[in-house]
Amino acid sequence: KYRQWIDRKVAQYQPLVPGARDELPETIHFRASGDCWIVEQLDAACAMHAAADDGRLRLVGDRSSSSAARQALQRFMMEHAYAILVPRLEQLSAEHRLPFAMVQIRRQRTRWGSCSRRGTISLNACLLFQSPAVVRYLLLHELAHTRHMNHSRRFWGLVEQLEPRWRELDAELSHGWREVPVWALR
Repeated sequence: KYRQWIDRKVAQYQPLVPGARDELPETIHFRASGDCWIVEQLDAACAMHAAADDGRLRLVGDRSSSSAARQALQRFMMEHAYAILVPRLEQLSAEHRLPFAMVQIRRQRTRWGSCSRRGTISLNACLLFQSPAVVRYLLLHELAHTRHMNHSRRFWGLVEQLEPRWRELDAELSHGWREVPVWALR
């Protein structure tokens, strides 16, 4: 009975380039910030970690563990998300006088962001793979929840004041999971 809906939802969360679970990328491109790195693996007798400079992202450590390399990439993504998304949220908050209490960067599997009743905004690090316009919309959407903790007409009216193209950007975001590589999700 619900087969079409299930198939649509499964397709929505499938990456455009599937890739194997432990397959590491050759390059990483964060559309939100425009940053791009060529990924290099260097064998060393230390815990796996990522170091970025000069357009290269070096994964340094025991190369026999692809899961350790993936985790190092995920840590790098989380740190970069904090460095990129938090200042943008703070800027939009000040610009539109929509204060929030605190921000968290997480790796949710089905949500791009949320706002708690206490004003804590949680953002998904995978937003880095979205366009700057979509990220801006999502940040404004969550900031609007600091005033309206629902999706009422008043909430959407505020969102429309903040971002007149919200419908188009929301539609783009609903397919945004297809832009997220497999290594970032698992």
